[in-house]
Amino acid sequence: MQYKQSGNTYIVRLDLGEDIIESLKKLCEEEHIFLGRVEAIGATDNAVIGVYDLEKKEYYPEKITTFMEITSLNGNITSMDGKPYIHLHATLADQNHAMHGGHVLEMKVGATCEMFVTVPEGTVKRKREESLGINLWDF
Repeated sequence: MQYKQSGNTYIVRLDLGEDIIESLKKLCEEEHIFLGRVEAIGATDNAVIGVYDLEKKEYYPEKITTFMEITSLNGNITSMDGKPYIHLHATLADQNHAMHGGHVLEMKVGATCEMFVTVPEGTVKRKREESLGINLWDF
C-alpha cells in the first residue's frame, strides 16, 4: 500500500494481492482515522461478496475467483470497541460485462486499486443491534 494525504483526503494505491479490508485497517491505525468515506475502482481476482438475509441474520456469499473489474467500491469507516470498523460494498464486472455486487466480506486486489479516503471531523461509533444481527451507527 502506498498513500499520501491531500487536505482531509488520503489518496491510496493498493497493489496486486493486497487485502483491501486489512490495508484500510492498517491505514486507519497508522493515521488514527475513526470516521471516513471510501471510494475506489480497480480489479479483483479473489473476493467474497454477500447479500444479507434479515430473517436468518447471515450473508449469502458469492465467492469470486476470476478476474473482475471493481467498477465501484464504496463504504465508510467508523469505530467499534475502540478499533476502526470498515464497511464496504462493491459492484464488480466480469468478462461478459455481467454485474456482481454486495457487501464486501473479503477482497484482494487483482491488479491495482485506486482509492480515496475522505476524513471528516469527528467520530461515529457502532453498536450491535441484536434484533437485526448487524452493527449500526450509534449517535
